[in-house]
Amino acid sequence: MVESNDSTIHAVDPRSGEILEPGYQPGSAADVDRAANAAAQAFRPYRQLDAKARAEFLDAVADGLTGIAEEIVAIVGAETGIAEPRIRGELGRTTNQLRLFAGVVRDGSYTGVRIETALPDRTPLPRPDLRQHKIPLGPVAVFGASNFPLAFSVAGGDTASALAAGCPVVVKAHPSHPGTSELVAGVITRTAADLGLPAGVFSMVHGGVEVGTALVQHPAIKAVGFTGSRAGGLALLAVANARPTPIPVYAEMSSINPVVLLPGALAERGSTIGQGFVGSLTTGVGQLCTNPGLVFAVDSPALQDFLDGAADAVQDSAAAPMLSAGICAAYDAGVQALREHPAVEEIATGADDQSLSAAGVTHLFTTTAEAFSGDPALSAEVFGASSLIVRVPDAALLPELLESLEGQLTATIHLAETDPTLTEEDLAAANELLPILQEKVGRIVVNGWPTGVDVGTAMVHGGPFPATSDGRSTSVGTLAIDRFLRPLAYQDVPSTLLPPDVR
Repeated sequence: MVESNDSTIHAVDPRSGEILEPGYQPGSAADVDRAANAAAQAFRPYRQLDAKARAEFLDAVADGLTGIAEEIVAIVGAETGIAEPRIRGELGRTTNQLRLFAGVVRDGSYTGVRIETALPDRTPLPRPDLRQHKIPLGPVAVFGASNFPLAFSVAGGDTASALAAGCPVVVKAHPSHPGTSELVAGVITRTAADLGLPAGVFSMVHGGVEVGTALVQHPAIKAVGFTGSRAGGLALLAVANARPTPIPVYAEMSSINPVVLLPGALAERGSTIGQGFVGSLTTGVGQLCTNPGLVFAVDSPALQDFLDGAADAVQDSAAAPMLSAGICAAYDAGVQALREHPAVEEIATGADDQSLSAAGVTHLFTTTAEAFSGDPALSAEVFGASSLIVRVPDAALLPELLESLEGQLTATIHLAETDPTLTEEDLAAANELLPILQEKVGRIVVNGWPTGVDVGTAMVHGGPFPATSDGRSTSVGTLAIDRFLRPLAYQDVPSTLLPPDVR
């Protein structure tokens, strides 16, 4: 880990407000320079390692994290207030990601080999021997996320996919969980040393905006992975684009993940959908990037069943600690803005808990389609367990409402399932919506909920701007490795000079 002797960063327990020891030293511009230069020096030997060595590295990091699971559970709980079952689940997801990318490296198909042998007799012009594969970009800067201290942080998907691609990584730890970051970074650095990997293949620096800016500005850094706020992502994008040599920033930023409730689904199981919706809304105290923050519900007598089921579930929901006092304050401000909006009605509020320093309380609001269409502020993200239900008088208005939305990570449609007539009508309506949603989101969910992102080969966790800064990519799943690769072609290169995979 890269440290300096300036001021000290302390985590704060969001349950009690207690300042946690020990403190951690933030890095300086000189520390960033040292880490980035070490990554640059490690790049060539690391990218030239055979696939087996890189895969063993990823597997060994996963084993190392599993071996200190109890320490991780304790420190994550103290720094974030996340409940133990979710911490263990997130740790499992983190180690599974590392092993998944180890498998990707062993398979080798991620290099995308394409070979066109020479055709010297082709007319009107001969074809040269052409061979193409993908090679790593270079050192990658990864920014730890506040809401996923493991799966989207120091050893998370960005780091795993970059290391798998052959790119050294410099992580900027998130200041809300510095102890967790230090513990995980220690596993990676020890593992790299034990395996004899080049020094600089991984490093980490603590710090704030200045450190992050210096990292993105450093000429040795060739790409950035970021999960966080729109303001933070856009700031890093601006810094990257202002460099003498701009670099890609893969930022996952803002999403309200619209849910569409069609009439047949409401008639079949409105109350059940309402309860499932709140279960998704309150997962992680609503602090998930796939949280369903907006619902378009076609008005009908059955809509009341959904509203009643959702309101009952909200009222039964307990308050839980949010990740930090700052996140909690921003959430409370967003909720208050909805409360004060003249066209918005609050229909349910969850239990509060005054004993918590940063209590996340569930809130459910409704408005009309007319009011929603007339005020862009109603489509703003409120990061927490709050959602706005838009009463839509006619399903024919849904295309217009969906067209008005910005890019999103997900969209969900609920259809009738058991009544053939209702199902047919809902399918016809959904068929009109799908072309719009295909252009708006990275993942479409039917009769489910967007929270819970499976890690595998077919998952897309991305979407058009501003859900991400580059909608062509994903931060979850095996395709994430493509972010840190570029294509390279060889023309008439002798076989003895070609890399093994394109010989």
